[in-house]
Amino acid sequence: MDNCIGIDVSKASINVHISKTKQDFEFVNSLKGFKSLYSKLKKIYKKEIEDIVFIFEPTGSYSEALRKYCSNQNIKCFIINPKQFSNYAKALGVEVKNDIEDARVLSKAIDIAKEGQVKVPVYDEDIERLKELMGYYKFTTKQTTQQKNHLESLTSKEGDFFAIKSLRQSIKESKEKEKRILNQMQGVIDNNEKYRKGYENITSIKGVGQIGGIALLHLFIKYPEANQRQITSLAGLNPIYKQSGTSIQSGYKISKSGSRIYRGSLFMGVMTAIRFEASFKAFFERLIANNKQTTQAQIAVMRKMIITAHSLYKNDRKFEQNFVQ
Repeated sequence: MDNCIGIDVSKASINVHISKTKQDFEFVNSLKGFKSLYSKLKKIYKKEIEDIVFIFEPTGSYSEALRKYCSNQNIKCFIINPKQFSNYAKALGVEVKNDIEDARVLSKAIDIAKEGQVKVPVYDEDIERLKELMGYYKFTTKQTTQQKNHLESLTSKEGDFFAIKSLRQSIKESKEKEKRILNQMQGVIDNNEKYRKGYENITSIKGVGQIGGIALLHLFIKYPEANQRQITSLAGLNPIYKQSGTSIQSGYKISKSGSRIYRGSLFMGVMTAIRFEASFKAFFERLIANNKQTTQAQIAVMRKMIITAHSLYKNDRKFEQNFVQ
């Protein structure tokens, strides 16, 4: 464990605990700070510098720079799940919660690392660019929806003319921005052979267009180890059932826990698939014949489309009529 470096990542800084010397340090969360840390570690570990392991939690965009630095410097890392780390800290009886203490506990967390979890992180520029562009696309579509809702509220009561006109112009500009972002993502995909093939396999399903293809490709790239059940959960299509004693009960509903962009991008695709794709059409009609509501049947088709697309992506195959069976 003397080779373990616990790092608590925050927005502006990183708190570091070095197991070998039991020292605590704070560095700027930037390339300059990482270089200063690595320079200090070289003096401490000398020839053993290649054996060090950085242990830290993924904190969204704040930990991405550190992950990229570790990838470039060939530094092994154990990027621990935050919930797993929280449970580990509780098991150790750690009650004080601050950045320095977190770094100290992280330096010991190598004990719970499973085989294959301690490795040099992979940093792919195209993957990261797709993730950033998809995040920007989600942000833009959310803004567009908010503006549409506000416009609807104003027009229903014949509100201020200037506000209505400005909102309509803003919505138009926002929609154009969405198209430009999609074109940027399409460019990244077209220039990467692996992603282009994956995109072509996904969109070989009749009904999955550009937006759906890009959204699903992003989902599959972001979670490369996810199985089919996990993929449906990440899209928020996993069924849940609420019950509390005998007073509160409800039927099965989808969780909607995942990003709505994946469900929204496939809604019109489902309409196309159940009309023109024989296998999905037969599946939909069978559900309706079994007294399922139309919405329930459509959601089931959407779930099947995502699972099918995931299988095509993983197996590098195009969609065929008998693939679903």
